[in-house]
Amino acid sequence: MEYLGLNEIRGSLIFVEGVEGAAYDEIVAVKMAGEVRTGRVIQLQKDIATVLVFEGTSGLSTGAAVKFMGRQLQIGLSTEMLGRVLDGMGRPKDGLGRIFPALHREVAGAATNPTTRIYPRNFINTGFSAIDGLATLVRGQKLPIFSAEGLPHDRLAAAIATRASITPSDEHHRGHPMNADKSPQAQFGHPKPNNGEKFAVVFAAMGISTDTAEYFRRTFTESGQFSRTVMFLNMAHDPPAERLITPRLALTTAEFLAYDHNYHVLVVLTDMTAYAEALREVASARGEIPGRKGFPGYMYSDLASLYERAGLRRGAGGSVTQLPILTMPGDDITHPVPDLTGFITEGQIVLCRAMHARGIFPPVNPLPSLSRLMKDAAVSQEHPRIAARLFANYAAAVAARELAAVVGEEDMSEEEKSSLAFGRKFEEEFLHQGDTARSMDETLKIAGDILGD
Repeated sequence: MEYLGLNEIRGSLIFVEGVEGAAYDEIVAVKMAGEVRTGRVIQLQKDIATVLVFEGTSGLSTGAAVKFMGRQLQIGLSTEMLGRVLDGMGRPKDGLGRIFPALHREVAGAATNPTTRIYPRNFINTGFSAIDGLATLVRGQKLPIFSAEGLPHDRLAAAIATRASITPSDEHHRGHPMNADKSPQAQFGHPKPNNGEKFAVVFAAMGISTDTAEYFRRTFTESGQFSRTVMFLNMAHDPPAERLITPRLALTTAEFLAYDHNYHVLVVLTDMTAYAEALREVASARGEIPGRKGFPGYMYSDLASLYERAGLRRGAGGSVTQLPILTMPGDDITHPVPDLTGFITEGQIVLCRAMHARGIFPPVNPLPSLSRLMKDAAVSQEHPRIAARLFANYAAAVAARELAAVVGEEDMSEEEKSSLAFGRKFEEEFLHQGDTARSMDETLKIAGDILGD
């Protein structure tokens, strides 16, 4: 059904009066002067439909025509998407021509039956000791990185996406039989000729600058891993409403690769704060009653609809693992976005401004960081014990450092001076590794050397 004329234009929203038979979440085509834009019905009140226009409403007038398409937003999917760069709406932007889809699928995703989920148990190597050794990422997990303005989360995101490797589970559970995974998903890693495993990365960036987009493209290309990657780029100058679609396109693509083609997929979403701010902007334009810091009251369920699409499904040969990255405004970990994210996900990795100032990369603060699934993905019986000792000794070092700032190091006991020395060695040799990737064996060896084992 097509309607001529708009009742009102407000921000990225248009209001169409006299609508009959429309459905919530239905896709519409907004036509004016030969240009067609895409929108989505986000509210129906009597005969008035509120439509969110993804490309924005700049240049539209109330004389535009609106056609209701009778379906939800879909994306065309194909394995040809690997090695391609798409915009925030899923359109190719790398100059390599169109992608011919094998099928179309709604981006909202389908709810997963909880009884079909498999408990995550297999370790994913990110190449960084601070993560692998202390806050292990597990296949099928959702583990966010909490960062802040000025911290190198873009560099860390690109490094993890290009270095991530997942080796067969039997190698990483040797000596730890209680964690052995006998499911068909037990093998998760880089493609190897001898086992036929398939690994892919779906990288979605939201609200980024042109320089950052070029950095991501260059890093992925130079790493030699671009052929296994699908990249979605929503730019800072793109309409904010588009940011609400980008992560859903990325996750739908990941599910297609995982459950239709047996890929094991790592999804990196950056920056989820930009997504949440776009959600707040749209809610404000709708005139909704704001919640904490102006964010809508339903932001928890909205974020959960994204994060809960990670996991492993019984009978499926692939899996989806999520690594959302978000910046904390004012370095405030109690801000609504990190606060709600922490409730939904299985832990967090927290970046530290003080460590970054001392030149440590990655500047991961181990004490507030944790992975709630780490104990189930320990690579050996020694791994949890070593991690616990590192945590305890580093906590003592931080306490000694705070005391030294008050009384001076010369007036401290020998035990406290020893803790200070451990803290410096731990940060310089274990946490800091620059652009060098490490295997888990290397990580545990360095940890053992620092602990004096």
